[in-house]
Amino acid sequence: MTPRIGLIGCGRWGRLILRDLLKLGCEVEVTCRSEATAAFARGSGARAAGTALPEPAAVDAYVVATPAATHAAVLGTIVAAGKPIFVEKPMTTDSGSAQRLAALAPERLFVMDKWRHHPGVEAMRQEVAAGKLGRVLAIRASRWQWSSPHRDVTPLWVLTPHDLAITLHVLGRLPPLAQAFAVVPGRPELGFVAVLQDAETQVIVEAGIVETGHRRRCLVVGQLGTLELTDAYDAGLQVRRGAPGEPAAEALVLPISTEMPLEAELRAFLAHLRGEGPPPCSSAADGALVVARLAEIEAALGLPPSVA
Repeated sequence: MTPRIGLIGCGRWGRLILRDLLKLGCEVEVTCRSEATAAFARGSGARAAGTALPEPAAVDAYVVATPAATHAAVLGTIVAAGKPIFVEKPMTTDSGSAQRLAALAPERLFVMDKWRHHPGVEAMRQEVAAGKLGRVLAIRASRWQWSSPHRDVTPLWVLTPHDLAITLHVLGRLPPLAQAFAVVPGRPELGFVAVLQDAETQVIVEAGIVETGHRRRCLVVGQLGTLELTDAYDAGLQVRRGAPGEPAAEALVLPISTEMPLEAELRAFLAHLRGEGPPPCSSAADGALVVARLAEIEAALGLPPSVA
């Protein structure tokens, strides 16, 4: 069976999704905002492209790659079609709409949390699940860059969904928010630190748009070992076998695949559509939980709420 996908949105990221869907053998019908974008989509191999949504009978599933602030409205329009939906992160930009949508389509709405399909993050999850770290004491995730191309939402909603999804993947839970503060006083939209904490684990998530370079890092510290992914394109996971800071702890590198996470998550979604594999990593419930934490961080920082 050739999967028939309705791709809603074909902007900067949607074009990459279109590329990978075509690479994976899909027929793609694109919904976009302009004839110029539609012409690009058709020229790239889309079966059809235009400003109207495809008829439900013409597609097997939808992939949503519109701006984050539009997700709730787009999902609200297509959810009644009864088709599986794969929506770019975050699922929505307010907790109420995320909870409503998760209740409407708990088994067929999934979130494109690509970092949960990153080989390095999956290797971390496997190490933790196998007990090689003992109890996870701390996670520290850093995501910094200069500026942001997104104007519909603050960088909180662009950057931090990734690190909350990583935490959820590695720990199997998201601790409650303990505190959050701006890195530049009075300017939380430029960067912040958020602390999530429960009785077992502290998670520090920091992100912002005032670093001159481009940094993606995740550190997991356990009683018996430490793991670190130093960059999105690492070919290996840095490991220390031993208690935190122990001088004699063995250092090694676990090789990991360099497959791009976007292609991996789309492949997982398509396999699920064909009945050949489990669903993508982030369920609607997971997506709603991430949105709830983002909204809590937003409120703690004093940022104006993002309204779907």
